[in-house]
Amino acid sequence: MIMMIKSVLSMMIGFIFSLIVGVFLVPILKKKKVNQTLSIYLEERHKKKIGTPTMGGLIFIIPVIIYLILMIILGKIKINYTLILVVFTFLSYSLIGFIDDYLIIKKNNNKGLSETSKFVMQIIIAVIFFFIFMKGGNEPLIWIHTLNIKVNIGWLYGVFILLVLVASSNAVNITDGLDGLSGGLSLIAFITFSLISWNTGWLEGYSDIALFGFALSGALLGFLVFNIKPAKIFMGDTGSLALGATLGTYAILTRHELLLIVIGIVFVIETLSCVIQRFYYKLTKKRLFPMTPIHHTFEKMGWKEENIVKLFWIVGLIASMISLSFGVLL
Repeated sequence: MIMMIKSVLSMMIGFIFSLIVGVFLVPILKKKKVNQTLSIYLEERHKKKIGTPTMGGLIFIIPVIIYLILMIILGKIKINYTLILVVFTFLSYSLIGFIDDYLIIKKNNNKGLSETSKFVMQIIIAVIFFFIFMKGGNEPLIWIHTLNIKVNIGWLYGVFILLVLVASSNAVNITDGLDGLSGGLSLIAFITFSLISWNTGWLEGYSDIALFGFALSGALLGFLVFNIKPAKIFMGDTGSLALGATLGTYAILTRHELLLIVIGIVFVIETLSCVIQRFYYKLTKKRLFPMTPIHHTFEKMGWKEENIVKLFWIVGLIASMISLSFGVLL
């Protein structure tokens, strides 16, 4: 019961804080013309979004950090290496996204950091993460909890961590193309991993990262107030990279890396559609899908944006409910 009350209170605080930040931040960014630059390939239906401010990730980043500082001061959350890893990843990847968004705004086009620069920065952070993680006394194991199987993969675990962090951060970033899509899916995923975290009593600081996750979930709910159609602000790379990498961090820390694929199944499908499209085009000089990520294919088929978002949310919710059966009950 106490666990549930703490979780609900954390979500409520994150939600209220994000609403307050959003009310002040949206007009400021709009006034400063921190506007999203749209891709030239998007249809006319997206043209009306021109002028919508970006860097909306600050609406859930700022409140969560304020929440964390307050809880530490009040002694409700303790600083430990597990929490440090979560916060380090969250802020580091948000910084990469912030730089990318800033360059896009400054150049007034859709080109921020080059793919190489962004990838190198993500790798550097992933390497630092790996060393902190191993210094915490963790073993390089792949766990299959349902079958109670542990596989020691040695130094390859470093490559595995790099893959999880970089892939998850870019997957959320790729999915962030429709109003409320990425934010809603991330909300579902973080609630799921927060519940899983409560069940990892063997992990130092498990309750602290669970509360952080619930606070972030509440902040994401507040962000959606400003981001659902018609969006008053976009998440930007500032938010999407931070969310994706932090989801990967929760998966690594709770030893549910493989379950991340199920919880984030929509992110996976969106990313795979882009990868398949690219390889198919190189081989045949033709497009397999009308447009990627896959949510744009649904638009080409005549689906309304809000209906696509609802469908993808439902898929994400069902996948998360299935995952909880394996991550918590089994």
